[in-house]
Amino acid sequence: MEYVEPVVSIANCLGTPVCKYLQYHRKLNDYVRNFKRIREELNCKMEDIELQLKAELLRPLGKIPKKGVENWLKAVKEMIREAQVVENKVSNGRYLCCACNGKLVDEKTREMKEFLDNAPNASEGLAMDGPSAGLPLPTSELVGEEAVRNEIWACLTQDEVSKIGVWGMGGVGKTTIMKHIHNDLLKEQRFERVIWVTISKEFNVMKVQDNIASALESKEYLDKEKDKLRRAAILSEMLKNAGKHVLILDDVWDKVSLEEVGIPEPSGSNGCKLVLTTRSEHVCKYMGCKVIKVKPLSEEEALILFLNKVGPNIVESPTIMPTLKLVVKECAGLPLTIVVVAGTMKGEANPFIWKNALGELKERIGKVEGVEAEVIERLKFSFDHLKDEKVKYCFLHCALYPEDFGIEKDELVECWIEEGFIDDMGTRQEMNDKGQVILKKLEDNYLLENASSEEMKMHDAVRDMALSITRMNPRYMIQAGLQLEELPEKEQWSPDIEKVSLMYNSISEISIHVLPTKCQLLTTLLLQHNPIKKIPYSFFINMPCLSVLNLSSTKIKSLPNSISELKNLTTLLLCGCYELRDLPCLSMLQELKKLDLSWTNIEEVPEGMDMLIKLRYLNLQVFTLKEIPAGLLPKLVHLQHLSFDVDNEKTSLKAEEMEPFKRLECFTGRFEDIGELNKFISSMQQSKKNLIKYYLQVGTSFMPPTRDKIVAIEGVVNWEGELIMHPIEIQELNIVKCDYSRNLVDDNSSFKNAIDLRVCRIYNCKGIECVVSLSSFASSSAHPFQSLEVLHLRSLPKLSALIMKDAGIGLATTSTVAPSASFSHLKEIMIYSCSNMKTLLPHWLLPNLQNLEEIHVEDCSQVVEILGAATSEVEEKGSDALFKFHLPKLRLLELWRLPNLNSICSKSGVMVCDSLQLIRVVGDCDKLKRIPPFVALVGNGQPFAYAPPSLTIRSSTEWWESLEWDDHPNFKNVLRFNPRGG
Repeated sequence: MEYVEPVVSIANCLGTPVCKYLQYHRKLNDYVRNFKRIREELNCKMEDIELQLKAELLRPLGKIPKKGVENWLKAVKEMIREAQVVENKVSNGRYLCCACNGKLVDEKTREMKEFLDNAPNASEGLAMDGPSAGLPLPTSELVGEEAVRNEIWACLTQDEVSKIGVWGMGGVGKTTIMKHIHNDLLKEQRFERVIWVTISKEFNVMKVQDNIASALESKEYLDKEKDKLRRAAILSEMLKNAGKHVLILDDVWDKVSLEEVGIPEPSGSNGCKLVLTTRSEHVCKYMGCKVIKVKPLSEEEALILFLNKVGPNIVESPTIMPTLKLVVKECAGLPLTIVVVAGTMKGEANPFIWKNALGELKERIGKVEGVEAEVIERLKFSFDHLKDEKVKYCFLHCALYPEDFGIEKDELVECWIEEGFIDDMGTRQEMNDKGQVILKKLEDNYLLENASSEEMKMHDAVRDMALSITRMNPRYMIQAGLQLEELPEKEQWSPDIEKVSLMYNSISEISIHVLPTKCQLLTTLLLQHNPIKKIPYSFFINMPCLSVLNLSSTKIKSLPNSISELKNLTTLLLCGCYELRDLPCLSMLQELKKLDLSWTNIEEVPEGMDMLIKLRYLNLQVFTLKEIPAGLLPKLVHLQHLSFDVDNEKTSLKAEEMEPFKRLECFTGRFEDIGELNKFISSMQQSKKNLIKYYLQVGTSFMPPTRDKIVAIEGVVNWEGELIMHPIEIQELNIVKCDYSRNLVDDNSSFKNAIDLRVCRIYNCKGIECVVSLSSFASSSAHPFQSLEVLHLRSLPKLSALIMKDAGIGLATTSTVAPSASFSHLKEIMIYSCSNMKTLLPHWLLPNLQNLEEIHVEDCSQVVEILGAATSEVEEKGSDALFKFHLPKLRLLELWRLPNLNSICSKSGVMVCDSLQLIRVVGDCDKLKRIPPFVALVGNGQPFAYAPPSLTIRSSTEWWESLEWDDHPNFKNVLRFNPRGG
């Protein structure tokens, strides 16, 4: 088999014209020298742009890299990696003849030259304005607190107050108040930047520095620097260049040295402010702050908040109300305990249960002394009232993560499945759904809160409550995120211990002197995100019950053979162990259900994997893997989740290898060719097996996935007209560097039935003339792209239109309309380097584009107008007819390097789009001499003296001054021009 690839390459090479073949053969050394020169030029260009970008980002306020620059840098890094692969193949004599090597080197040289020619132009700016001040924070409803809010706000508006300390007991609402003020500051635009950073109990200077730099979108410039002093100097410069700003440090437990972190002292002269929230008045005074105390809510405010959370049916019950008021009183005016207790009692209409809850709260609080202890007891009331014991375990599992840690929802549910908190329900999807229900339950009880759409967090006071429960239970050891440099001492590993979390520490070595010797009941060991390099053989000897082992993102190079003795192990996670080269035999791990080896550097599938017949989840996204052993996959018939590295050609699959998987729900893999992909999809459809999540690939694609159901095809040459089959529910399609036919969709194409397709990208396909070609729109029952939201078209030299009546005949006439649903959900369209395009969006297509929000057009040398009326339309309506280009949701129009662009819309047209916020014109657009007139969305108005209220024009001052206003001299006065960001 090792000779197959060279032989195939020779066969391909023989198809090259004789003269070129001889040239490749005779001048191989010249081709290699040219290859290395171009690669070095490309590498230098990349480094120059990175340095220029760094300098640009450090100077102006709120700058972020332009999307095109980011994309170019990312693509170039991948191109240089590919070039190294080519050099290795040639130097190792991968192919048997010089001509084949010459052809390979020449083709890659041309690709690199194309990247070099298309490098971003520093004279046009590499960065653009980022968010003006920051992004709003998600926050909960605020009741009362008006006086303290006004006091904090007054201090922020007074020059004489530069540092403000907001203090109060845990759960009193300090963070919530400051989140509202943070968002109000963004709206008011009093400051150029509003920066929010959470400190937490375990203060870490470098972590705080990273968080501040991340808020300034400049963290990458601290990543390479390890010295705290130099990092502080860099961060100080960043903050000085951020202009007049407010820095909010939330949850400060002890004094913070501003100098050590790199925070310039705020003062009246620089106009900057520092606000911190803390439980300690002493911290506020020590740091020289204006001290503001947050007091508990009044009885009236507390009752209003409680009633808002407990539900309307309770409010209307006169028999419950007297008891309810007493329950509220027991919450002591603390917003956190109010909402948690209200969440527990929500919808409860039995007055006896309310009386019992009141008595229970009184009894709990009476047993403890101290304000913090009383808060914990009130919160524990909610925990104890969780009716399902497994839900309680799910909640306590969240405490295994560090304080103030954003836990990904999907990761959390996966952990619950691994721990057995969610019963085996047949399919992984059913188990995931159950997990989502538990998440919602904990959120409704305010025991977890949304940090974002993807993450959950524990309030620090709620985590204190959870930790207090685990401390009473010797089964837990939780020391996550504490900056530990070695394992806890032997004495802390009690014989009863079951769950240990040491994640996110700085443990680099596991010393044999502190090895636990009596962990006979240990089931869960979490060591992820520690720089552990080696694990001694004896480490696992005394852990016979270990079920879940997480070593992800450590620096281990190999695992000790003793891991084979963990016969009860069900979950082994090694994701992101980049230095891991091999594993011991796994054949003894008969109970293993989940194995994650993604982003390791193993070259061989671990020995004994074919014996792991209980595996449900296998992740082999490993680029270095040399092969999938024959006969392995058919033995793993219970797999529900299977992932391979789609960019590793050595793990390409054949459809027949996937036949045994009857329970497969999630799959990521690469197929040998279109035929194998089609066979796999056909077998899926015949067996009525619907994958819940998939990434199916042919060739090599470097597109970042954005949806759950994806087909990606790259580099298919000598296309023989074979149609691409696809699952009906496909959500994303990427076709790159393929000799595809004239169009993607026609009357015979399967894609006209892709009713769930959301994202479509077509790059570097020389044959594509249009996206949709239907012989008769009116008679067609299909609605191509009816759910499409994002359409990216790049380097399609023959593309002349999105929709044609017949490919090669021309644009549809006015008597033809697009299928009513086609493109009806399109939000974003990007057209790059399509040299045959003249009009981007014809007038007759606009009724289908009422949801369009963004238009990006770049490097299209023949584009004359963006929105145009066809000649036949003008003839039909008359030359003096006024065409209205109606795009009610359009927010952004970006035009880059369009040398023949004469107008944004036809000269006889006006634009109707009140939502338009930005028109950006960049590079060579010298023929564009007019901004089209607008009419208001409601009413006709005066089209030539009106502009959308939020519209800004950004470009160079020279371009703006060159515009002509002869037809509508008053129009310039209503437009807002901003020379920045062009």
